[in-house]
Amino acid sequence: MKKWMKLVGTAAVGLIALTACGQDSSTPAEPEENQSSEEAPAEEVTFKIGATQIVEHPSLDAAYEGFQKAIEDAGLSVTYDFQSAQGDQNNVHTIANNFVADNVDLIFTNSTVSTLGALNATNEIPIVFASVSDPVSAGLVTALDEPGENITGVIDLHPEFTQKTVEFIEENFEGARVGIIIDSGEQNSISQLEAVKAAMKGTSLTLVERSVDSSAVVAEAARSLADRVDVFLMTTDNTVVQGLGALVGVANDNNIPLIVGDPESLEGGGFATYGVDFFSIGYRAGEMAVQILKGEKAPSEINVEIPPELTLLINKKAAEEQGVEWNDEWGTIAEVIE
Repeated sequence: MKKWMKLVGTAAVGLIALTACGQDSSTPAEPEENQSSEEAPAEEVTFKIGATQIVEHPSLDAAYEGFQKAIEDAGLSVTYDFQSAQGDQNNVHTIANNFVADNVDLIFTNSTVSTLGALNATNEIPIVFASVSDPVSAGLVTALDEPGENITGVIDLHPEFTQKTVEFIEENFEGARVGIIIDSGEQNSISQLEAVKAAMKGTSLTLVERSVDSSAVVAEAARSLADRVDVFLMTTDNTVVQGLGALVGVANDNNIPLIVGDPESLEGGGFATYGVDFFSIGYRAGEMAVQILKGEKAPSEINVEIPPELTLLINKKAAEEQGVEWNDEWGTIAEVIE
């Protein structure tokens, strides 16, 4: 045995003997030097979030950015698995099932179709949605104040959007034939179409419909309407929004005002919208996700929310390109983008 080991052993024996003889049984033993009175800090938890949307376009992208910002501001450690369905509903189910198989901590769904896919795949993993127009009609929740056991979120359609939009068209384009293009396979779009029809009852407006099943045929549908309508109305239909550029082109070429459903589409060439901020919608959804991940609330305890504000926005350049005669009053009642 090495000399230093022998010395340590001898010293230890002597120390034990002295301690045994001199220590009063009523006197508590001193804590060991290396024993800390404070607990070691808990290891930071990293959550895994599966995020998905039916397609990638400016409005949905803004909502996802808002969601991520809320998570970042809350200081949570998160890894994301983002997957776009690229407009293919078959991909929606595959993506949702993959998230379940990966046992993610939460699923962020950014469209009605994506949310339906996730809800069909799991009744346990929390789901927080954004960019859903009518979650009740879509069968996602029973009511806005009755979210499901594992689902809640923020809708993208303000209750007054459709009525105010129709009133704007009636006031500024009285007697207009209004062309609308929708993807009839998207529940979100069907709900909005029915709302438009209801709002137009009793007005001087008439509705002319066209249905598409992909963004590739939006231009064709728009051209087929060009000589039959006076105004285009585009909802937040994801398929049509993805084909916005083509629709703007037809509107500009034929001097047809294009009313859109969100600010991002307005910046993309739309003339006017009663829009909501998709970034703020996503941000609020992110705040809900933080509450769920931190264990502060279950999805069933967080009511589905509506956008807080509705603002009339007008793109002055688009108005010129679409042959719209400028109304000076718009400068006082709307936020004008030059």
